[in-house]
Amino acid sequence: MLKPFLFLLASLLACSVANAQIFQRELGDFDLKLGTSPSRSMAQGLVKPSSTGSFHGGLDLSHDSGFYVGQWSPSVGLSPGNNLEVDSYVGFKQPFDHSLGYEVGMIHYSYPTVETLDSQEFFGGLTLLGSRFGAAFSNDPDKQNSTVFADLSGNQPFGIGVSMKYTTHQLNAPVSVEGGYVGSFTDWSVTLSRPFMGIDLDLIYSDSSLSGSDCSAYSGHNSQCDGLVTLKAQHAFY
Repeated sequence: MLKPFLFLLASLLACSVANAQIFQRELGDFDLKLGTSPSRSMAQGLVKPSSTGSFHGGLDLSHDSGFYVGQWSPSVGLSPGNNLEVDSYVGFKQPFDHSLGYEVGMIHYSYPTVETLDSQEFFGGLTLLGSRFGAAFSNDPDKQNSTVFADLSGNQPFGIGVSMKYTTHQLNAPVSVEGGYVGSFTDWSVTLSRPFMGIDLDLIYSDSSLSGSDCSAYSGHNSQCDGLVTLKAQHAFY
């Protein structure tokens, strides 16, 4: 992704995080989105940018053919303890009909202000009768990750949505733990979702193949190595 895009990201700093919004404009056959909220959930929900810094933003340019490019910065690096991260992506998304579609693409993660190696993630997704399925492979500086994802939104008994994610992590160098080494591990999560009085409720269970002292080697997607149950409530004000 070209460096001039970074100047567009910098222009978003004037926007308040509390009043995050997306500016959208049609440019011929192209659709441009610019804002402080992620405008795209790549791989049909498998890869979803998150806002981690006090200042963040990005842009997304898509064509009527289904081709898209964009750049998202979850942290511009102005706050203490946060480094500049720039996620550049390119992909193609196309529906066959109202019940079937697909998406493929790649994301490049870079950290211009620190001595951290860049990483890449290749992804693909399929939509079938309202449900979403995806897979991704990422090459991080310290490990390789293979992920599969399923969001069964097409069939919601009692109005409850179910999504699942399972990832295998292969470490480049085994990590020493008490009683041996850890060279690979897996983690997973299951999310139950249901709207209630304008609030999106998520009940999340996450776990990994590591436990006890082996958790010192954990560096996966979950916030905790051992089993964890989380209740999340979110309400959109605009």
